[in-house]
Amino acid sequence: MTHSPASEQYREKQAGDLQPGDFVYPPGDGPAQEIRSVETQHDDYGVAALLLVTTFDGGSVRIAAGSSVPVGSGVPGSGVGSGSGDSTGTSAGDSGDSAGAASGGGAEGGPTEDPSLSTPAETDHEAPAAPAVVVPPRPETPPVATGPGPEELALIPEPHGTPESVVVGAAAGHKGKNGVQVLADRLAKGINTKSGSCLRDLSDLAFDLCVVLRDPDKALEVADLLNVLPFDGNLDRWASIERALALSSFICRESGQTDRAAVYEKLLRAPESQEEDPFKARINARVRQRALNEPNLYDKEIFRAIDNGNREAEREWRFLRLEALLFLRAHGGSKTLAGDELTRRIANELESVRA
Repeated sequence: MTHSPASEQYREKQAGDLQPGDFVYPPGDGPAQEIRSVETQHDDYGVAALLLVTTFDGGSVRIAAGSSVPVGSGVPGSGVGSGSGDSTGTSAGDSGDSAGAASGGGAEGGPTEDPSLSTPAETDHEAPAAPAVVVPPRPETPPVATGPGPEELALIPEPHGTPESVVVGAAAGHKGKNGVQVLADRLAKGINTKSGSCLRDLSDLAFDLCVVLRDPDKALEVADLLNVLPFDGNLDRWASIERALALSSFICRESGQTDRAAVYEKLLRAPESQEEDPFKARINARVRQRALNEPNLYDKEIFRAIDNGNREAEREWRFLRLEALLFLRAHGGSKTLAGDELTRRIANELESVRA
């Protein structure tokens, strides 16, 4: 027969209090299984999102943090208890009588079963039905990949010459601009796309060319050195590529190259579909949407700099706000900041940074 919380004694326990040695009921009908390990998985904000519980029988259960979980006293017939006093059985006197009967026969001379081996249906203690382990619903299939196809990628032109020559050519028209020249000189010595600092210099150069020097064409040439690099799982390196993709999308949309802009936007969102576990993909999507709806636009830092009369600090914080707004626009906006509002805010920040 199958066993479930309806046919066995159980008690409820908060998911966060589960620990090895507890017996948890898996989803559906089945006896309680002993927990071997409990792993807490956090969302991108460091908040516990779910628990991955592994049992001694090799099974695993994902449980939403904060839910109540029915736990039992062990697999029926195993004779193993949890020590919580919830196990089904008989009184001490009955146990003694059964032990004597097992060794020398019962009052009728026949064998007597150990009460610990009796099934829940044979006891007088049945608990009301309890819900199965609470787990958020899982999507049936993983998210569909959103990366651009070969025809779309062809809209991104090949660089003219080596990456180093592209950088030198982009800076050549801005003699005397110290920031750009320092970055270009450093990159001209050799561009290593495996180096996070090198990728950061490239994205900084593209932003300076577009935002500060108002040279979007050269900025796009530099950014394209980054835009074609794939996501390799390294978030620090990807941050520089992401910046370049967001800037490139903005430049192309401002110049009417909407098809090319759409390619950059697909590349920017492509890593979001690479999680193969449907459950983790769903959790990541929720966390990502919350970040899009509540972006950090550095309001406190900007107001503090204004109050202190620190124009340089205000400009640096506004530059970071501009980057955040460009990312939101390239990502398609959010529930709190739609496209028109993002366009207005980006224009305001460009004016403030360039002043």
